Amino acid sequence: MSMSFATHVAAQDATPQSAPAAQVQKESLLDIYFKGGWVMHFIALSSVAVIGVIAVCAIRINRKKLLPAEIEKSLALALSRQDVSEALKICESNESALSHVIKETFTKAAAGVTVYSKADLESVAAETIFHEETKSMLWVNMLNGLAAVAPMMGLLGTVSGMIGSFDQLAAGATKPSDFAGGIGEAMITTAAALIVAIPAMFCYFIFKNLLQSLVTELANASSNLINGFISGSSVPAE
Repeated sequence: MSMSFATHVAAQDATPQSAPAAQVQKESLLDIYFKGGWVMHFIALSSVAVIGVIAVCAIRINRKKLLPAEIEKSLALALSRQDVSEALKICESNESALSHVIKETFTKAAAGVTVYSKADLESVAAETIFHEETKSMLWVNMLNGLAAVAPMMGLLGTVSGMIGSFDQLAAGATKPSDFAGGIGEAMITTAAALIVAIPAMFCYFIFKNLLQSLVTELANASSNLINGFISGSSVPAE
């Protein structure tokens, strides 16, 4: 019996133990960044550019910057008295788009004429409003350009990663781990590019619609100020 017990214990000791489950290593964002390869540097630069352009658009495209209510009221009061000098002083003390439109309107419309005409004032105002919209739209279009370029850089990273995987295959690699680096690079760059492009495109539509709405209000406000100044008759130009 002692021999049987010893044999049983020896058999238990000889039983192979199950291998411990492989633990997935947790990677930091910096590790993931470097796994994306050299294309990640360009994607990072584009992300910084997107943040900067969004900040500029937020500063430039808002009601306070384009159409401040207090300046509109002050100009309406001055122009209703047909006091061009006072209106120009108000415009010079403020850097809003409305101030620039009114200043340019009464400066250019008075060049070479003896009276202000409504047609001349409205023509100059429309031209100045177009220039103001173009300057602001330049920044908005940058967001559209960055949103289009970022996925292309992600595609470049995808191609670079797949080339690396095929090089491993050509060298005789057969293990899945041999191809993981190239595939990881392809997926990381694609994801990073989309993370940059999606907010850029979203903000592009927001600022574009906001700018169009504010420009429409700017045109209406300018027209109302000109109508209040003219009051249906020509006014001597200063």
